Amino acid sequence: MSTETSGSTLPFATNEKRDAEASKVVERYSLGAGVAGLLPIPLLDVVTVGGVQLYMLRRLSEIYGVPFSENRGKAVLSSLIGAVVPATTASGVASFFKFIPGIGQIAGTLTMAPVSAGATYIIGKVFIQHFASGGTLLDFNPPDYREFIKTQKEKLGMRSGGASTSGGTPAGGAASKGTATTSS
Repeated sequence: MSTETSGSTLPFATNEKRDAEASKVVERYSLGAGVAGLLPIPLLDVVTVGGVQLYMLRRLSEIYGVPFSENRGKAVLSSLIGAVVPATTASGVASFFKFIPGIGQIAGTLTMAPVSAGATYIIGKVFIQHFASGGTLLDFNPPDYREFIKTQKEKLGMRSGGASTSGGTPAGGAASKGTATTSS
């Protein structure tokens, strides 16, 4: 396993172009996580979604020129996933239902895909906000993004169980970081 890879800054003319590219990455990986959620094998879907999220974090780190460490990335994702508890709890339950032949497998698959896509989208938007405001993996603090996460969940309709990957400029901000503008 790689311990440290330096973040290579891609040549973006403006912060808006960088943020737009980052938003495209988030949308792409959210779709990938949704597809991974369709895997019919219990727990393999959860592991695959985690891998998609880790790779998305690596790409966002590159875009923002933030040094990336795979071990630190896993730790940061784990701590952030704890802040998106309803979505991740639902994904664990959905994956478990896939153990039940027939209706359980269908219900688990149909639940896991949108929940995985929505959670990945929120995680990506949080890291865009964090990296755009000058943050790194070392100073990431999930509680700072509680309101931002809540706003993103509301945009996705995750409280009512729906998870669409449409979104716009984040309305919330981090407690200790400046607000960054992102575009979808």
